[in-house]
Amino acid sequence: MKVAEAVGRALVAAGVGQVFGVVGSGNFHVTNAMVAAGARFVAARHEGGAATMADAYARVSGAPTALSVHQGPGLTNALTGITEAAKSRTPLLVLAAEATGPHSNFRVDQAVLAHAVGAVGARVTTAHDAVAQALAALGRARRDRRTVVLNLSLEVQELEVPADAPTTVGPPPEPAAVAPADHQVDALVAELRSASRPVFIAGRGARTPGARDALVELAGLHGALLATSAVARGLFQANAWSLDISGGFASPLAAELITGADLVVGWGCALNMWTTRHGTLIGPGARVVQIDDDPTALGRHRPIDLGVTGDAERTARRAVEAGGRRRAGYRTPAVAADLAARGRWRDVPYEDEGTAERIDPRTLNLALDDILPAERVIGVDSGNFMGWPSTFLSVPDQDGFCFTQAFQSIGLGLATAIGAALARPDRLPVAVLGDGGALMGAADLDTVRRLGLPMVVVVHNDDGYGAEVHHFGPDGCALDTVTFPDTDIAAVARGYGFEAVTVRTRGDLDAVAQWVAGARTAPLLIDAKVTRERGAWWLEEAFRGALTRRGRGCRPV
Repeated sequence: MKVAEAVGRALVAAGVGQVFGVVGSGNFHVTNAMVAAGARFVAARHEGGAATMADAYARVSGAPTALSVHQGPGLTNALTGITEAAKSRTPLLVLAAEATGPHSNFRVDQAVLAHAVGAVGARVTTAHDAVAQALAALGRARRDRRTVVLNLSLEVQELEVPADAPTTVGPPPEPAAVAPADHQVDALVAELRSASRPVFIAGRGARTPGARDALVELAGLHGALLATSAVARGLFQANAWSLDISGGFASPLAAELITGADLVVGWGCALNMWTTRHGTLIGPGARVVQIDDDPTALGRHRPIDLGVTGDAERTARRAVEAGGRRRAGYRTPAVAADLAARGRWRDVPYEDEGTAERIDPRTLNLALDDILPAERVIGVDSGNFMGWPSTFLSVPDQDGFCFTQAFQSIGLGLATAIGAALARPDRLPVAVLGDGGALMGAADLDTVRRLGLPMVVVVHNDDGYGAEVHHFGPDGCALDTVTFPDTDIAAVARGYGFEAVTVRTRGDLDAVAQWVAGARTAPLLIDAKVTRERGAWWLEEAFRGALTRRGRGCRPV
């Protein structure tokens, strides 16, 4: 048996059941070996899309996932998606064929590329140790929650595995949860008992049903309100004391209540500038506690009063076991009434700015929230538009929202929704994109149709890169480089086999309701011509906190 086949079969035996990629000569045999061993392979139309599909699938399913790419350009094409996965600490194994010949046109330093984007580099070096090295890379990805690029040189792939070398293995044990130290749990409980208005913010590290249940129990004991970072949105969806997202996407009431907290506890949450609005959501005098199983994450983005090294679920359960008198805390009748009356973005009044030609994105997303089935999984691209679907479209739980935004690249939204859809085939997949991201990822409209996914793709089409338009436009900068002629994206989608509708007014969405009520034999794309006169509130807030707009040297035009 050759190394390529032995590695592929061993990885499937170790639990890798889903592979994404684009197959070329260098990764042909290892990919086919995985398929022969029982893995499902999904071919994307571009390696960048394949990488993001794998990232999203791993996030939503929690299952070992692999990406398979050709040597050289296959890996470089995938780098943006790999960077997103690496920055998000997604446990993902990248199988990258590698050209090591000194004169090969495919040769690049793939180990350096992996390191440069935050991934872990590994390499299969000998036929005898090939399987062990591949399984060690998979173990590293799972144990340390890292994206690992395993380089498979073309020469080694072709070698015969010696008869005495191991070629099979069972699934590795699940990574052990990090237990917090007793004195840190005691300190956490003391902080909770002394707080009058505690708020919990759960992040990626708490995005599991077990962690949710433990946090809900602990919050109930101490009267804490519950919020999440964007990536963990939906975790407390059914809870009456949920504030939904903390940060730039926070509702006015959520921002008010988080700022009024005297204790903010981050559970598996970085408490970075996005989650805290550049720190403005941490009120004067509020104490800050951070729990993370990675000690290097504690206090990385802001000063904290207490850091606890531990798994979110185990730490919360230990704090619950400490007991104590149940207190009302922040859960007062007045807060309950406020949350019931104006706790959601859809409860916030607004003046519809739509015209006969362009629909207000708030009206669009509120209507879609009512039309689309509640059991949904949403993937959102990056851009000026992204706050509206992220706040106005409800999700059933933490598996209903997949947010690949750690690198803030546009063009990942469609692939995100594909990966999430495959992880949750029981739900309606919804991809929400801007026109720029939609056209960047358009090749994988073919993947949606080929896989038979009953997907809804919503394009917020303002004919430009809206973030730049609204960031630089008020300074009188020329915007020719970031605005474009109208594109009929609905026509593009029809060419890929989609049903498609162009939406300019609320009435045009009747066609979407008909699709939902029908057989859904083909996916649907909504080319929504959205208003473009004003920038999104969350982006204005981000720019205000991070950059100074004035003095850029632009001349009035």
